Amino acid sequence: MRRELANAPVEVVIANHCYGLFELAAVYLSQSPPLLPQARLAIDALASLVGGLNGRLGEADDHLKDALSQLQLAYVQIDGAQRAGEQVAAAAGTNGGPGVATTDQPNPGNTEPGAGAESGA
Repeated sequence: MRRELANAPVEVVIANHCYGLFELAAVYLSQSPPLLPQARLAIDALASLVGGLNGRLGEADDHLKDALSQLQLAYVQIDGAQRAGEQVAAAAGTNGGPGVATTDQPNPGNTEPGAGAESGA
């Protein structure tokens, strides 16, 4: 196996590792919910290799640049959707949401003695 590896063009071997990072990031992005920190690390690792070896990965160079762009776009879209969902959930919680009643306030419409107003004044 070592002999086969030594005889393979190094750019092909490295490109294969890059494709593995692409798949790893895609797996993390496709989870429910997406595992964004893990996906980001895999995407950053791929970006480091593709960017750092710019033009040195042979025929795979352009394909890997496209693949990286697709992952980055997917990450931004998924992260944006999650943040929007969190903001909606936070707003619903802040506003009390539908059907939430508070019981610690006196009822201003109740005029019975002792119901929110001091009696005997």
